[in-house]
Amino acid sequence: MAPETRAGIRAPQFHSAAVFAVLFVADFLLHLPLLGLPYFWDEAGYYIPAARDFLLTGILVPHSTPSNAHPPLVTAYLALWWKIAGYAPAVTRTAMLVIAAFSLLGIFRLAERVANREVAIAATVCTAIYPVFFAQSSLAHLDLAAAGLTFWGLRSYLDDRRPVTLVWFTLAALAKETAILAPVALFGWELLCTVLARKDHLETLCLFPRRGRRSATLLMPLIPLGLWYAYHYQRTGFVFGNPEFFRYNVEATVNPLRIVLALGTRIFQVAGYLNLYLLTLAALLAMRLPPLGNGNIAVDERPRIALPVQFAFLAVIVTYVMAMAVVGGAVLARYMLPVVPLVITVCVSTLWRRVRLWREVVAIVCLAFVAAILVNPPYGFSMEDNLAYRDYIRLHQEAENFLEARYPMARVLTAWPANDELTRPFLGYVTRPMRVLRVENFTVEQLLSAADLRAGFDVALVFSTKYEPPHPFLERWRQWQEWKTRFFGYHRDVPPAAAAQILGGRLVYSEKRNGQWAAVIEIDQVIEARKQE
Repeated sequence: MAPETRAGIRAPQFHSAAVFAVLFVADFLLHLPLLGLPYFWDEAGYYIPAARDFLLTGILVPHSTPSNAHPPLVTAYLALWWKIAGYAPAVTRTAMLVIAAFSLLGIFRLAERVANREVAIAATVCTAIYPVFFAQSSLAHLDLAAAGLTFWGLRSYLDDRRPVTLVWFTLAALAKETAILAPVALFGWELLCTVLARKDHLETLCLFPRRGRRSATLLMPLIPLGLWYAYHYQRTGFVFGNPEFFRYNVEATVNPLRIVLALGTRIFQVAGYLNLYLLTLAALLAMRLPPLGNGNIAVDERPRIALPVQFAFLAVIVTYVMAMAVVGGAVLARYMLPVVPLVITVCVSTLWRRVRLWREVVAIVCLAFVAAILVNPPYGFSMEDNLAYRDYIRLHQEAENFLEARYPMARVLTAWPANDELTRPFLGYVTRPMRVLRVENFTVEQLLSAADLRAGFDVALVFSTKYEPPHPFLERWRQWQEWKTRFFGYHRDVPPAAAAQILGGRLVYSEKRNGQWAAVIEIDQVIEARKQE
């Protein structure tokens, strides 16, 4: 249905292909300086090797890296792009930008359906430059694809096109298993609506009251997902990934205190993370204002997003927040990408409805998002959530180029994911594999253990494994540090000079960039012994 203007006249429909083209070109130009970057963190550690395995063997379950049992849709998609256009980081990142543009088109159509074109344009722009979405747009992860397919599923759901809805939600679940949460949430909400429908004044909160058994069709995407897990079990003997992956993401997370802490983090990620609080706070303050006039004789005030739609969105958001607080060893912000744009859409609609200068407010929010893309926040965060990932890649490129040029035959002590970067040339960091001895991290304990094996390596590549803000908010609260260490794998990396002292070597290379660092340490005694031999 075409959107209406304030005067009640139907506006011409933008053709989806044209909107997609605009979104893709804009996204491509904004990401152009990033397209040639080698692969980062989880890309290098799992997703690229998994897709490359499928390209080379045609087998959906990876063999060059322990399988995490993630569904194969995105890895097969990347393999298809490589088959057609060639294997290169620029091809991979362009392929992901296509998914990003498709996802933005989905949120545009969804916002246009529930509000109007003005809100849809503003919500789409906000989503596109929200730091987590922007950073993930060219990274080979699964969450953006799952989010985009979920948006299209919600769009079809609101029009009650159940077969199309099931197709979108099935594809979303085959992009990433956690996307099954959206149809499950809507199924639960429809069941609750069946109860609410018995009370006339509550029935209006539901899109489809009195659905009964038909609601169960929303669970049909579980069938293809279950078939994938059955296939994975047949190939590997494990249903939900290798035992270490399952322990880290499920078994080790079921602790009441950890769930409470993760819940707080998840709420922050959907309402305040990386300057998102400016938008949500502005929307809350706008609720104190009366609705603006609509300029339409039939309707004297600007309409809100229909309450049944808002409650359907809320069901999906709450389900994601609760579920992602229980599972997932790393509480990554990208896991919430399927719901953050829903929050953005509702907030933008609220501003449009109640604030006369709503465009100016949205513009300020967009400027804050741009700032958060470029400037790291005053709290710890994942480097994949803004351009900190670019700094990480550049640091590792330069350090590993130095290693390869000066110590081509050396045995290198380092930690994940640098061990993959040094041993897998297809990741884009080195031209030939180097010999590596891996440690878990660069804590004092790990380095002291490595020092006992000094004869086992010639040089060490040490680097910051996480971003440490100069003046973190909660740094002085010892209990918070203990909780982070106990539940979220927090540790302190030893600085380069101290690491060199512990390992009994000397610092031959060191570089810093926006709060991150990388360094190469030469083990003097070992190098001298090698020369004498």
